[in-house]
Order: sequence, then C-alpha cells, then structure tokens
Amino acid sequence: MRANLVAASVAVVMVVGLTSNLQAQESVPPPPAPDSSSLTGDDNPGFRVNVDMVQLNVAVIDRKGNYVTGLRPSDFEIVEDKIPQKLATFEEGNQEPIMLLNSSQPASDPRPGTVVGTPQAGLAGANVFILFDTSNYMYRGFVFAQDAISDFVRSLDSSAKIAFYSYSRDVARDALLTADRSQVLRGVRSTVAGADAALYNALVLVLRDAGQYTGRKVVVVFSNGPDNASMVPPEGVGELAQSEGIPIYMISTREAKQDPLSTAVFERMSASTGGQAYFAKNWQEQQQAFASVREDLSHLYALSYYPQPNPNKGWRTISVRLIGEKLKNFRIRTRNGYRPRPTGFSTPADTALAR
Repeated sequence: MRANLVAASVAVVMVVGLTSNLQAQESVPPPPAPDSSSLTGDDNPGFRVNVDMVQLNVAVIDRKGNYVTGLRPSDFEIVEDKIPQKLATFEEGNQEPIMLLNSSQPASDPRPGTVVGTPQAGLAGANVFILFDTSNYMYRGFVFAQDAISDFVRSLDSSAKIAFYSYSRDVARDALLTADRSQVLRGVRSTVAGADAALYNALVLVLRDAGQYTGRKVVVVFSNGPDNASMVPPEGVGELAQSEGIPIYMISTREAKQDPLSTAVFERMSASTGGQAYFAKNWQEQQQAFASVREDLSHLYALSYYPQPNPNKGWRTISVRLIGEKLKNFRIRTRNGYRPRPTGFSTPADTALAR
C-alpha cells in the first residue's frame, strides 16, 4: 500500500507539469470543463457541498463467455469497504439511463423491483478516448494501425462521442471529444510517426481530459508495447484510472511473450480498471480486438451510487455481486476500488470532475 501511495502521489504531481507542457506545445486548447454549478448546489464553486458520485462500468459474463443482458438494478449489490450502497443510476449498454429515486420520491416501473425516475440527461452513449502509439515502435505497421482505428471509429454506436489522441515522446490532441466521425477520422489520418514512446505520460493526460466529462468514459490504447520515455509510473496511472472510474482497454501489437514486462503491466492495468488487454500481432487480430472492445462497450452496465458515510479517506475497496441463485455463477468484471478526493475546498474544475 505504501508503494501505491507513492506511485499515486507521483502521478498527481506529474499531471500538473505534463498538462502545462502539453498546452504550451499545442495550439489546440484543452477541453472545457463542464459547468460545476449544477454539481455544487452553491454559488461558491470552490466549496464542495455534495458527495461525488461513484460510477462503475460492469460487464456480466456467463460460463460460456457470453454477455448477460436484461438484468435489473435489483439484481446488483454494491459494497464499499463492507458498507452496503444504494444505486443512484442504472444503464444497460446503449440504452437510455435511468435515475433511481430515493425513498421520499416513490415511483413505479414495469420491471419488478425497480424504482425509477426521469432519465438523467447527458449520460446516454459512451465517451470513447482513443490513444494511438505513433512512436518508432509502430513504424512498420503504421498504415494498418490507422486503418484498424478508422474502422473502429466508424463501427461505434451513433450515440457515442469520440476523442482521438496520438503520442510518441509528446502527446497531441488530434480530435477533441465529438460526435462527428469525419473529424475524428481526419485526426487519425493526420498522424505521423515519431520517436520515443511515453505511453504513461500520455495516459495521465488523456485520463485527466476524460475525467472532466460525466457519463460513461473509456480509454482505448493502441500501442506497440514498450515505454521508454515516461516520467510517470504505470502504478500511478492505473490508480488514477480506478479513482476516475475509467476502464482502460489495451491493444498491443506485440505478442505477449515478446515483452513480458509490458504485458504484465497492460494486463494488471486493464484488469484493475475493469477493461481488457489484447495482444494482436497482425492486422486481423487487431481488428478482432477492436471488435471485442466495441462489443464490450455495447453490453456494459453503468451503475452509480453516492457513497454512504465512510471514515476511510484512503483506498476504498468496491465489491459488486449479483443477487439470486440463478445469477451466482455469472462472472463480473469492473474496477476494484478508488481513492476519494479530499472534501472541503476544491477548484471548480476538480468539483466538476465525475468519477
């Protein structure tokens, strides 16, 4: 745990300098932070008066590896540090999300055991942040990689918004979050091969940008594997993604056995955030990996809750399980915890960030 604290601290410190460096190098401004006034409930945006919502992206898989659909909010149980939690919102796949009402606001739903209210505006569809490795490691398969990413962009559900980033030693915001596929595709085609690879630096910046948006968010990394230029440790990046509630999907063009160190990091980072890691050495396997990510996004359950009082200001463990004898053999994939932000005084941007 001490090592995790150190790693996380390094990541938090580094993000400030890295964000400033990126803004200095680019003419494209960073994405605007959402209006925090609707989240604070107070005229003073610097003082937090509510508890941050914790959001979970949950995949439910049966014994044959198929996605389990049609589950209800009442089928899920969430425990944080052994403290039972109450669902605040529920969403399945690309369907409209629903806001679960508290006991003082009774409502009925045709599905037994579910109490719902008005869908929460702005949460339908996923925000997909794509990070493309343009270092010299990717040089030989560069055009094929662009083709695979372009096909993935075209195949995503129309409700999804997409942002596209590329990195070598530096990071470029080639397309800010948008529903315009043509804008993203232009960003993909404009990329050029670079030099060294600073994957973990780039991931911190992408996570920082993604954290400014509400709703479902995922990061999809297309990389050749090795990182030889980052100042941020992968452990800190993984914990940042967990705390922000952003699954990371890693698609590596190297065989797992060729780079066991990167393989271990990719598998650990994706598993801890609720994503998946793929090792695809040729363009056919890369297309299959992107297709798998797309299928995952369309079948995820998005659950959220406002944490019950908890004195733990450090790492909080999250456990999600299904209720009922018929559901006990299904496998759940989601993040396993988060580190809450300090309460009290915060900047408007920090208040606007959604886990």
